[in-house]
Amino acid sequence: MPDPTTGPEDLAAVEKLRSAYATMKQELRKTLVGLDAVIDELFLALFSRGHCLLVGVPGLAKTLLVSSVARILDLSFKRIQFTPDLMPSDITGTEVLQEDRTTGTRAFRFLPGPIFANVILADEINRTPPKTQAALLEAMQETQVTAAGKKHALEKPFFVLATQNPIEQEGTYPLPEAQLDRFMFMVRVEYPSLEEEREIVRLTTQAAIPELKPVLTGPEILTLQEMVRRVPIADHVLDFALKLARRTRPVEADAPAYVRDWVTWGAGPRASQHLVVGGKARAVLSGRPYVAIEDIVSVAKPVLRHRIIPNYSAQAEGISTDQVVDRLLQDLPRHGSEGLERSSLGSLVRN
Repeated sequence: MPDPTTGPEDLAAVEKLRSAYATMKQELRKTLVGLDAVIDELFLALFSRGHCLLVGVPGLAKTLLVSSVARILDLSFKRIQFTPDLMPSDITGTEVLQEDRTTGTRAFRFLPGPIFANVILADEINRTPPKTQAALLEAMQETQVTAAGKKHALEKPFFVLATQNPIEQEGTYPLPEAQLDRFMFMVRVEYPSLEEEREIVRLTTQAAIPELKPVLTGPEILTLQEMVRRVPIADHVLDFALKLARRTRPVEADAPAYVRDWVTWGAGPRASQHLVVGGKARAVLSGRPYVAIEDIVSVAKPVLRHRIIPNYSAQAEGISTDQVVDRLLQDLPRHGSEGLERSSLGSLVRN
């Protein structure tokens, strides 16, 4: 039966978010071509209060995607270009000593850094040392920064989108596991098809620049994020997410033999949390106020691919983390009925 916390207001919010999402995608298609799957995963993370790491070669419109999203959401946007000489205070801000001209007294004043915005583009995040990368840890987890022993709250919604070039290794610093784990999704940005690239060239070589219209405001996004968290999930769907995350760990008794052969470290509890909340967001964006197993399956790769550390055997055999996740999904049973009866929610179900 429907969860008692899913009232008429929540059901109306599901329909509002589904409708707004369709409008947002239409707006983004004015400037972006062939990135539908990437856009889907990006918005799943946004409405789940998560962050995204975009991985792709240069020239695939990663930066344009982030700035366009900020515009259609009517949010403040800051770009931070990560370089080897970037310092933590260049991101978070710093204390400066200022003198009051009328009284002559001196006092320290905090000057906020570029982290104080709704949408942050951490461009080429792996080009700065781990010391500077760590400046994002507190902001991404606690939505605050600490400077000179004082805590400074960040404005919500707060969304970090980092980009990383997978082919350039010289002058880069691999992201520590703790930093990677802060990202809800690792999203792969692939090359466009021939037809998509033809449309990209046509669109970007004309004189007119399409104007994007805001669709959602910050307060509306916060309300929708709260609603996503309230979406009910059946026990069998929750168990599926838990089993999937736990079977990536070679130390678990029920871990498959191929996981023990190919994996050094598996996904932690944060992966289980992100599978569930990502599944809730996907259900809502599909127009359903309940979570199905297919919602968990859909978000499994972006949630798990950066949380599974392959060993030397897997690397020697050319086994990727996506292949490990594919095999886990293939082997994991998907039994159980839907957690909610469609008959009472049929008017909101969108297939």
